[in-house]
Amino acid sequence: MVRIGEAQAPAKAREALARGRQRASLVPDLLIEARRIVNTVIAGWHGRRRRGIGENFWQFRPYVEGEAVNRIDWRRSARDDHTYIRDREWEAAHTAWLWADPSPSMLYKSATATVSKQSRAMVLALAMAELLSRSGERIAWPGLTDPFTARNGAERIASHLAHAASLPAKPDLSGIRRFSDIVLVSDFLDPVEDTFQWLDVLARHGVRAHLVEVADPAEESFPYAGRTEFTDPETGDKLTAGRAEMLAEDYRRLYLARREELASRCKRMGWSFTTNHTDRLASDALVRLHMAMATSGLGTGRAVA
Repeated sequence: MVRIGEAQAPAKAREALARGRQRASLVPDLLIEARRIVNTVIAGWHGRRRRGIGENFWQFRPYVEGEAVNRIDWRRSARDDHTYIRDREWEAAHTAWLWADPSPSMLYKSATATVSKQSRAMVLALAMAELLSRSGERIAWPGLTDPFTARNGAERIASHLAHAASLPAKPDLSGIRRFSDIVLVSDFLDPVEDTFQWLDVLARHGVRAHLVEVADPAEESFPYAGRTEFTDPETGDKLTAGRAEMLAEDYRRLYLARREELASRCKRMGWSFTTNHTDRLASDALVRLHMAMATSGLGTGRAVA
């Protein structure tokens, strides 16, 4: 059924509307899957706690000569012969941003894959939201939410995603500042130069990025033969190959070279890069991502200055 007004809309607008409705229908199940993965794979990933500047009481400890006298808790000190400092819990201005690529290329799912790239990317992003929220971290989705802290953070982000009429193919990252991490889940099929031109603002602002490439096994192996028509999901352009198998070797070489260049640049910038195939478990990438983010202090009990 076509609603009034939709028939006159440009083809791309109708396609975007259809993708939005599909995303909305998938989000509840993807959130359930994300929580299942979190409960199965990583238990007890606790948030960071440390004494420092903040409002919440942390602990009493003995006074050390040279510390400010106004930090002494005289009531506690009066109970015995020792002088005690009242420490407050450290509150770091640190946010973990999460983003999953909503572009048309992410809808691809070959016969050998268990899920589409879009579904896998959303599950990984929501799983990270669940993990970080349980740890008391502040999370956000660029262009969709402001940073917030909540135990139901994954559910809140899922609700925003389900109700968003459309999502930009690439959000504006200029508002993300230092002392932030960002998880970017995509197929990263754009030219490497274009990808890092978009991400350059993160490097300039001192943001630590974690790139997760979601790949369909057919995209990597190129199992096509004979006369085959290929369609660009972004532009609609078509390419017909009389003998597709003749393209396989060059295709695989270029495909893997792009990935190696992405990984190399991330390493030079101090960022992390991992790949997850849609015919394998999402938990594989989640564990590697967890380890990469641990080095920045998120959810590990280590402080981030």
